Amino acid sequence: MQLENKVVIVTGAGSGIGAATAKLCAKNGASVVLSDINLEGANQVAQEITDVGGTALVIGANVAKYEEVENLINSTVEVYGKLDVIVNNAGIGPKKMLNTAEHTLEDWDSVIAVNQTGVFYCMKLAIQKMLENGGGSVVNIASLAGLKASGRNLSYSASKFAVVGMTKSAALEYASKNIRVNAVCPGYTKSALLDRLLSARPDMDEILLKLVPMKRFGQADEIAEAVLWLASENTKFITGQTITLDGGASL
Repeated sequence: MQLENKVVIVTGAGSGIGAATAKLCAKNGASVVLSDINLEGANQVAQEITDVGGTALVIGANVAKYEEVENLINSTVEVYGKLDVIVNNAGIGPKKMLNTAEHTLEDWDSVIAVNQTGVFYCMKLAIQKMLENGGGSVVNIASLAGLKASGRNLSYSASKFAVVGMTKSAALEYASKNIRVNAVCPGYTKSALLDRLLSARPDMDEILLKLVPMKRFGQADEIAEAVLWLASENTKFITGQTITLDGGASL
């Protein structure tokens, strides 16, 4: 199994890509720590994992708060003795999709705090433990919006471009320490974020699908497969990369 005897943290694990990733990692032998502010969702996913014989633990954390991330990382190591993999998936979008001049300060502050600063906190503290453990793998969930322009979405786009940059910088720093840092960049994938986008107007799904050559949205399970691959020893010579899963939308 690809993650046999590995300890994996997945943030934002209560739904969507995070939930699919947590379940797939557990299926492939990992002890999974599910973290989210949505404890009900995280507990439900953990129950699904343990019901089929997997190992799962829920530790709530708001990744925008350093002390909560610190508790997440330290508690994981206290329980399992180590940390091998962290999947930085927790993320939010703006409440209102507006042009730059109208973009609200509230949306800027909250999106950057979770999507960018939260990833920094998780990387900083997780890598400290991985250094003690002799290696590890970091997988950051970026976005197609971190690779190309995304109108009326400034804070989200800024945060995801930042995640791509942080991924490459950290990968360069720790390549010689047996710590790999990679990112996946999903396109339009069925999730709470996509649901919010689709609710903006009745024909939004038709508009978005015109941008996807495969003529469909991605599935959370499909993104999870890429995360699993990057987290595993199957990719031990890959670091600092972004894998785009978008049905061809970037073309």
